Amino acid sequence: MIQVKDNVYWLGLRDWDLRRFHGHELSTHRGSSYNTYLIRDEKNILVDTVWNPFQEEFLEIIEKEVGFSNIHGIIINHMEPDHGGSLGALMEHLPKDTPIYCSPKGVESIKGHFHKEWNLIPVKTGDKINIGKSDITFVEMTMIHWPDSLAGFVSPANVLLSNDAFGEHYCSASIFEDESDPCEVNQEALKYFANILAPLTPLIRKKLAEIKALNLPVEVIAPSHGVIWRKDPMRIVEKYAQWAEDYHEGYVTIAYDTMYNSTKKMAEAIAKGIESQGVKCKIYNSSITDISDLLTEMFCSKGIILGSCTVNNGYLRSMAAVLSEIKGHKFKKKIGAAFGSSGWSNAAPEKLYDGLKDSGIDVVLEPIGVKFVPTPEDIEKCIKYGEEFARKVKESK
Repeated sequence: MIQVKDNVYWLGLRDWDLRRFHGHELSTHRGSSYNTYLIRDEKNILVDTVWNPFQEEFLEIIEKEVGFSNIHGIIINHMEPDHGGSLGALMEHLPKDTPIYCSPKGVESIKGHFHKEWNLIPVKTGDKINIGKSDITFVEMTMIHWPDSLAGFVSPANVLLSNDAFGEHYCSASIFEDESDPCEVNQEALKYFANILAPLTPLIRKKLAEIKALNLPVEVIAPSHGVIWRKDPMRIVEKYAQWAEDYHEGYVTIAYDTMYNSTKKMAEAIAKGIESQGVKCKIYNSSITDISDLLTEMFCSKGIILGSCTVNNGYLRSMAAVLSEIKGHKFKKKIGAAFGSSGWSNAAPEKLYDGLKDSGIDVVLEPIGVKFVPTPEDIEKCIKYGEEFARKVKESK
């Protein structure tokens, strides 16, 4: 058990081996942590649990560090199994009437997971419980990123237990941000936002304004994954505000798939044209690139260009995943284009063009295609295509 601040303690678990999350949807190259917290006072309140596979180790920690008989209440900020999964195992050691505080949607979620008649107490924004010298004020975090999401502010310790907001899937030698590699922390926080929270940016903007209006004197932000922010913790809140405002860093990402490198040659020529106009560009083969990392790059991009050779009157399968992710993440104020090669039917560029438009990307150029292996003339056309796209990037707001 590690003291976070005053009477707030961390007694979570680090999962150094985790490499995939949400099934196999999200890559977690640096593992993750499941951050459970204990608020010690006249009443001891446990905040969240850990993922089901770690429940036995979790129970041992609780019994050793706290003692089951010394837990007087539980807060479940979010019932996704990586947070609330061990609640059932924990409740086998506690009285059935132990109060479990959750959001109104959390009541439905907890019942849906465990089918038990526990003492579930719904709380909403502004509700407060007193546990002695400390108060816990609740803030609903609806759809950040589940309907049941909740946060709690502990005073006078001034610790915000933010659940999924402001976290990362990240294991560090320290649980504190100021004792961790700042580059890794920023990279993982951005990746977490881009892959999990990006579709929710309109809600995030409203929620950040709502939290600000509460005038909470936040001194520590303790999320449910990753590191705890205790040195100028509002920096991560400011980052969220920045990322939620149709974020980009001005560069172009080209993602392509290829059979015999004709489409690759086109991608490289388009990139050459883009860079000749002073716009930075990155190129990724989508069939061998981690999709979560690629999505993060696209989130940071102003322009997205997709390319594929034609197969079965469509595009290669990795492009289907890329388009699905772009559409699902609802990117705003990004421009796009499409290209590809073919042997007889030049369907891929047209379908990628349509897919980008359907995903909400502002497609600013007609698709470009070549037959078989690009000629020097084809390569020159691709360079010109990149030059024109770069001009569109500069013009776009």
